[in-house]
Formats: sequence, C-alpha cells, structure tokens
Amino acid sequence: MSAIPTTSPALVTLSDIQAAAVRIRDLVVRTPLLPCAWAEDGRPLWLKPESLQATGAFKLRGASNALAQLDAEQRARGVVAQSSGNHAQAVAYAAQRLGVRATIVMPDTTPAVKLEATRGFGAEVVIVPPAERDIRPHELVAEHGYGHIPPYDDARIIAGQGTAGLEIAEDLLASAGAGLGEAAGAPDAASDLVLVPVSGGGLISGVATAIKALSPDTRVIAVEPELAADAAESFRTGERVTWTPEQTYRTIADGLRTTSLGVLPFEHFRRYVDGVVTVSEDEIAEAVRVLGRKSRLVAEPSGAVTTAAYLFHAAELPAASRTVAVVSGGNVDPAKYREYYG
Repeated sequence: MSAIPTTSPALVTLSDIQAAAVRIRDLVVRTPLLPCAWAEDGRPLWLKPESLQATGAFKLRGASNALAQLDAEQRARGVVAQSSGNHAQAVAYAAQRLGVRATIVMPDTTPAVKLEATRGFGAEVVIVPPAERDIRPHELVAEHGYGHIPPYDDARIIAGQGTAGLEIAEDLLASAGAGLGEAAGAPDAASDLVLVPVSGGGLISGVATAIKALSPDTRVIAVEPELAADAAESFRTGERVTWTPEQTYRTIADGLRTTSLGVLPFEHFRRYVDGVVTVSEDEIAEAVRVLGRKSRLVAEPSGAVTTAAYLFHAAELPAASRTVAVVSGGNVDPAKYREYYG
C-alpha cells in the first residue's frame, strides 16, 4: 500500500446532479425507499434498492449521463469502458438504447452472469487479467478513437450516480412529519444517516454531494469490505492510497475490488463523507441472506455491505433518527447466491 499524489480538480455540484436527473430520467428507474419491518427497535431502516435498475445496479445512472452527453461524432466512433461487471452492463445497455457501439474491457475474474449480461446488451467484450483492466481501454482509445466512459473517475459519472442521493434527500425531506419522519423509537435529536458502498468512489461522491447540499445535517458513511479497505485507510490518513489487486480481489464483494479511490472521487470523499465502516466477509454473506429472506431483495455481496454495517457495526455508526442503506446492486451469480442464501 502506498500513497498517491493528489490534485484538486473542480467538484461536481448539486446543479450538475439536477441536470443529470433530467438528462437520464427516461433511462433509469427512480427507486423507492423501502421500510424494513425487521429493523431493530429504535433504529429504523430504509433500503434504497438500486438492484431494481434495468441492469441490476446503480451504475446505469452514471453511464447514462455520460453517454447522453456525447456529440454526434463521438457517438459514431463508439465508446470503450472497463469494469468488473456492473458498469460494463450499464454502458452496454445505455449504448444500446442510444444507438452507440460499445466495447467493454473486463477482468478474467468477472462472474459469468455479468459477462453474459454485458454481451446480451450488444457490447463487444475484451477479457484481460485484472492488472490490465485499467490499461487496455486507453490502448483502444488510441487505436480506434473511442470515447472513454470510465467507471468512477469522471464528473459525468459522479453527477449521474448522484441522482440516487438526490432521490434519497428528496424522499427524506418530503417525508418529514409523515410516516418516514415519525419512526417509533428513533432518537429525538439525531440526524438522518445514509450508508453507501465505496470502491472507486463514484457513487458515494455523487450521493454525498447531493445529500450534503440538500440536507447538511445528514451523516454520510462509506462502507467497504475489510479485505478491500483502501478507502478506510485514505480516510484515516487523509491521503489517497492504493492497495494491490492481490489484496482487494480476496473479497467476495466483486464490485468493490477497485484498488483505490479515483482522483476526483477522493476530493468529494474527503470533503463530504463523515466516516468509513469496514465489514467482514461473513457479515457480508449474512447481510445477503437477510435482504433475501426478510426484504425479498436479491443483493450481490457488494450491494449488501451497507446492510452488514447496519446489522453488525451499530456501535461505529452515528445515532440516527432514520437510516438509509443503499443496496447498490443485485447482479450475483446464481450458484454463489445459493451458497450465501443458505
């Protein structure tokens, strides 16, 4: 693990996110906040099920926003993206909807269900070793003139992912004094709390930007696996650090194996995120089971980390009148899901 020099690029704004929401409204689902009847007394919980998107994960928001902004020349040349699965499907789907040719670079560790879905949306898939995932797209850009749609280190992507945070903030504010705002047993003076998975940082950057702009007192906590805890180390040291693929690829949460926060996400991360909680592999697997059995939601391990934090790390979380856990995706290999589900 080593420190990476940082820069200070311009941050995405609430107006960027609001513009993205208008731009992608016909391409994505406005997911609801689902109340959890099984939540602990005094700790009301709502789920934000991004697994209900057409491609099964939040990534469709950012990919749609980026692709929707391409000019005619860029659309004609096509695009390339790199991904372990969810961003791949999102770019492939959005490109298909918008009539753009897509090439996706995917590591050879990608679950078969995500490979098949990406190809099913009409994209050409290039398989590489994990260490080459972020290198090959730039080679293809140089060779073919493709437009690059990165998975997280891009203002268009962050703004698109931030639309999930916009919806959370709007729903929480709209519900004040109504059902969501009168959770029985909730701490009287506590602020709301939003739990967000973190890897490259595109999702939490956008969500935290929207939340803090619309509800400044709401706390935003990042959640990641203990076996891929580069963001936790970055938060603790105040420097953007990187782990090796050999370290991060140990976790079952295959969507959270990115080795470091992106440059632009890190700037949002250190400005808007209130803390980081890490969860164990056993806790992630149990959260997958809880979401399936008690909320009837199929969640991949990456999407279940926030529920794991709620279930097993209450002492590390701020007291909250209402907690929202973002379930970021549900694209899990059926055989693996049977193992987790038990």
